[in-house]
Order: sequence, then structure tokens, then C-alpha cells
Amino acid sequence: MTRGAWKDEAVVSLPEPGAKPKPRRRVVTLRDVAAAVGISQSAVSMALSGNPRISAATRKAVLAAASELGYVPNSAGRALRAGRSTSIALVVPQTGNHVFGHPYFMHLLVGVTATANQQDAALMVSTSPDETHGVTAYERVLRSQAAAGAIVASAAVGDLNVARMVDASIPVVLIGRFPHLPTAISVGVDDVHGAALITGHLIQAHGYRRLAHISGPLDHQTGIDRYQGFRQALGESGIPATHTLATGDYSEESGRAAMAQILDSMADVQAVFAANDEMAYGALLEARARGLRVPEDVALAGYDDFGVSRLTTPGLTTVRVPAERLGQQAAERLLQLIDGSRPEPGHAVLPVELVLRDSCGPHQS
Repeated sequence: MTRGAWKDEAVVSLPEPGAKPKPRRRVVTLRDVAAAVGISQSAVSMALSGNPRISAATRKAVLAAASELGYVPNSAGRALRAGRSTSIALVVPQTGNHVFGHPYFMHLLVGVTATANQQDAALMVSTSPDETHGVTAYERVLRSQAAAGAIVASAAVGDLNVARMVDASIPVVLIGRFPHLPTAISVGVDDVHGAALITGHLIQAHGYRRLAHISGPLDHQTGIDRYQGFRQALGESGIPATHTLATGDYSEESGRAAMAQILDSMADVQAVFAANDEMAYGALLEARARGLRVPEDVALAGYDDFGVSRLTTPGLTTVRVPAERLGQQAAERLLQLIDGSRPEPGHAVLPVELVLRDSCGPHQS
């Protein structure tokens, strides 16, 4: 078979949008066989591979349990256990320019690559050719059958391809929170808590009462959760406060445009919380262009702490997101799935951290 070509019968097609999903057959894993026999997963793996360290009686019990449960060894998992290379995919339904030009994805990629390298697994990155062909990123992975499993990042809430990917025949791990897919394996951070943390700081520590939020796209769970955290902190403060909202797309340009909208509609705004540092930096530029000082005239806070927050003057108060660790954990959980075990818990949550700098005003050490 030539590179870039495939036979028709080898194509794994995505289900048609709107089609009634077929009942998912539960995949029997090493964990199930281990529980049935009463031994560890590693012992089951050694028994199935004929390792002489496992007694004949135990091996016989493992084979019987595997047969009864219908356990089918995963070829990619066998390759990993035997020390042979396999391939995993990182699927991002965005353009390559967006992915490789954004610090979040670069940190994510570093983490995924680190884990893949440790396991001698090759990594392919699948993006979309333009903004209107997000499905291409998914189809490329499934049709090529080049990857033993896939990590999906930065998918919109209404992206039906995520559920179709989860229902496909290869192991999948999602990065982010997907409440409509409760059985999917995923890893993310608590953005509601993180946004409430930084908003609460602006209200309680500094006494700001007129606040604005520059949200990310509200068709993505991250944008929804950070806006929810902002509003949650306002409601829980018990202090009368006025707020307004402007929406951006996580770019510096959109942050500047959103800040202009805020200043035009709420001229006496005291503090602005942007849903990422890039937009907070854009807001800083717009404030300065209008002759406003930060934080003396208006306080600023961002989210992510990927680099720009340390380089601005003043430095940006922000929430640190462990993006590199997210990538590492996503890859680790995917390789566990490929190896035949199911990670627990289904959705892993990594902690975020409030980082105080000078952009929000004087604060205690």
C-alpha cells in the first residue's frame, strides 16, 4: 500500500451526524480479567504473554477468565508491553496556525510529547485546513488507521465529532470538561473554581465593585466555565457589585477590542478579568492607548500564566494552568487504554493556582 492511500475496506468512517447511536459494547479490559481471577493487572499481562514467572495454574485461570469474559488483547497494547513502538494522535479541530501559534497548545504538546517519548510512542498532530472543516482533523486519524489511540483538545461544546470519536473503535482521551459525555475518559482543570478564585480576590482583597469579564468563546466549555466562575464569585461575595461582559477569542486583538467595548459602556470600570493572559495583554494595550494607568485607574487580571503574564509591566495577576501536565496525563491515560486498562477516575482534575502580581493593585505578600 502506498503512503497516503488506503483500500476502501480499510476506511473507518464516522457515523452520520444525527444518526441514532448504536448501543456501545463494553470493552473487557485487563482490569476485568484481574478482578475475576483475583490477581494484579500486571500478573494477568504476564500470564497472557506466557511469562515463566507466572505459575501454570494461574496462567490456566487467567486464560479461562479471559475466554469467559470475551477479553481481546489489543495489538497496540501488546506492542507497548513488548517495547515496540506504537503511534498516538493529538487531534485539535483548529487550524495549524492557531494551534502552533498559541502558547496553550505548545505547552500541551510538550507534555504529550514527553510521555510519548518515554513510552517510545510516535506522535502525530491532526489539525484542520481552515475554520470550516473541523471534521477533517478527526477523519484524518480514523481513516488512516495510523494511530492506536487519540487525544482530542479544544473542541467546541456543540462539536458532534467528539461524541462520534469517543464512539469509534480506537481509544480516546479528551482534554477538558465534557459534562454531556460522562463516560468518556478525560483530564482537565476546574475552571469554575479558578475563575471564582481570581474574581473573589479582586472583590475581597481590593474592594472593587464595578467589574468586567472578557470571556473566551462561549461555545467552548472553558469559556462557559470561566464566566460561570466570575459570576459565582460575584454572587457569593454578598457585596453589591455591577458587572459587564465582553466576548473574545483568546487572542490579543480580541482582548483589545473587548476592552474598548467595556470602556465605552462602563467608563468607571474598576477591574477587568480576562479569560486568558493574551486577552488581558490586549486589554492592557487598549487601556494605555486611552491614557489609563494599570492598576491605578483600572485593575487587570488574566488566566493561564504561560509567559506573557510575566513579561508585561506591570506583571499580570493570573491563574496558573498546568497545561504541560495536562498533556502528560492525557497521554498517560491514553496509553493505559491502549494497554487494556481503564484509568480511574474517568475524569481527572488537575489543580490551578492563583498567582498575584502588580496588575490588580497593591496586595499583601
